[in-house]
Amino acid sequence: MQILKLKEKISYACGDVASNFYWRVFDVFLFIFYTDVFGLHPGAVGTMMLVTRLIDAFSDPLMGALADRTETRFGKFRPYLLWGIIPLVAAGVLVFTVPDLDSDGKLIWAYATYIFMMLAYTFINVPYGALLGVMTGDSQERTTLTSFRFIGAFSGGSLVAYFTPTLVNELGQGDQALGWQLTMALYGIIAAILFVISFYNTRERISPPQKQPTPIRTDIKDLFNNKPWIILFSLALIVMMTITLRASSGTFYFKYYVGREDLIGSFSFVYMISLALGAACTPLMTKFFDKRTLLMVLMVVVAVLSSAFYLLDRTQITTMFALQIIIGFCLGPKSPLVFSMYADTADYSEWKNGRRATAMIFSAAAFAQKLGGAFAGAMMGWLLASLGYVANQVQSQDSSYGIVLLMTLIPGAFAIISVFIIRCYSLSDTEVSKLQKVLSERVPVQELK
Repeated sequence: MQILKLKEKISYACGDVASNFYWRVFDVFLFIFYTDVFGLHPGAVGTMMLVTRLIDAFSDPLMGALADRTETRFGKFRPYLLWGIIPLVAAGVLVFTVPDLDSDGKLIWAYATYIFMMLAYTFINVPYGALLGVMTGDSQERTTLTSFRFIGAFSGGSLVAYFTPTLVNELGQGDQALGWQLTMALYGIIAAILFVISFYNTRERISPPQKQPTPIRTDIKDLFNNKPWIILFSLALIVMMTITLRASSGTFYFKYYVGREDLIGSFSFVYMISLALGAACTPLMTKFFDKRTLLMVLMVVVAVLSSAFYLLDRTQITTMFALQIIIGFCLGPKSPLVFSMYADTADYSEWKNGRRATAMIFSAAAFAQKLGGAFAGAMMGWLLASLGYVANQVQSQDSSYGIVLLMTLIPGAFAIISVFIIRCYSLSDTEVSKLQKVLSERVPVQELK
């Protein structure tokens, strides 16, 4: 078994702490920033999120192909953790800058800066995700490493969820637009330091087969011939819709339905903490349960509890927090499990085709997450617009009901759909162990230091 040192696991996790200073801001706050601070119509925001994420349909696989073909003395993927810092920091500040333009000019600015942000995020995050697939070849160790990654992600997300509203108010001193701009600049500095730590303390150990064919068309063909990967792609898309709907609508839910905007930070914080605890418990759970079975059970619980939210009165705040904590704990293992399974599908592809395209597989996985977030954002925007949502005003009965649905029954329905998708996944833990044994006789793995 290829055991990684604790220092390397923590350093790898630092990369996703850094990423979540952006991803979690987008997930929780971006939609309400665009409607309530930037001044865009919710329908326009929904359409923009869908269009910009569709552009990632091209950027993610292309980035994966580029990373797979990169050759440096530091490896294929690690150098991007340094190269991508400046574009990411700059894009983060520009997205949260409110220009002095008319409504059309603001919309163009939003499109341009958000596309820039998505491309910058892809440039650094696709190689970061692929790095997991070449640090170790052991499936259980990958699950542990992925758990470290997402403990870092959810811990970073917890800090973002809790401190962002306070930072915006304190740094802006009453000017929310300035507060958001300065907050993202601060997050950029912290993220840069964390990415540097991740670069210096990780190593790539698994190399592709010698004389591996490299046409991009072949990599894409291998993806679509990889049935376990196709199922995981679909699963990640649907589960991300569940997660994004609950996270993004939660800000609207507490501001407009519950009438307690002061609780948004605390509500998001306990959710992130529960996600981190769920991720931390994943290696223990997988010692007793098959990954596929575990995912099915957890998503059934999420569906039931999300639907139970619908029955709550706006005054039952303690129950809201309790249900959110349990839902977060059940969703926490999703990311470690699925990303570990993606690494397994990379092994499966190499076993089946004699070729390894780790970054291509992980880039397409990242696209599934972004696409799921895009569909969720578009659904939110279009539904709120159709029901008469007006920013910073008391909402109509229809608009309030739409906000409740986005927080409860709609994500619950997507959670149920994900259960049926998981049932189709056929790459069991036993099969993974067998094909990895075959691969270990084909591909030399660099000796651990």
